[in-house]
Amino acid sequence: MESNSEKETWEIGNRIAQQCEAGTIVLLHGDLGVGKTVFTKGFAAGLGVEEPVNSPTFTIIQIYESGRLPLYHFDVYRIADVEEMDEIGYEDYFFGDGVCLIEWAELIRDILPEQCVEVTITKELDKGFDFRRIQVTGIEGGLQ
Repeated sequence: MESNSEKETWEIGNRIAQQCEAGTIVLLHGDLGVGKTVFTKGFAAGLGVEEPVNSPTFTIIQIYESGRLPLYHFDVYRIADVEEMDEIGYEDYFFGDGVCLIEWAELIRDILPEQCVEVTITKELDKGFDFRRIQVTGIEGGLQ
């Protein structure tokens, strides 16, 4: 799918979250500056999260419990070793009652379950500064 603005990227995140159930793990891929934070804010809103959403870059995980399901937002960019995920008890989040959204998930690929939703955001500057291509895989029946 295509996005031509931050608003559209936010709305796509929102729609995807509305289809998530407890135990859903969403892997969010994209270079710095492609709109992962905008997508994440829309995603959180789609779960009913009302509090401000920030990137967990320095804390690895931010937990939001005000929505219809808890949101566990991981940014594993600074993970040096997968064993660090054991230290934060990742299995409680991955297999718990909430939804996980994981940025830079390729760094922890070895511990991820097979069934994940994957979202990849890329820029295509030849189509405009604000244009983003958002590819979503792993949602049964496709994005509604």
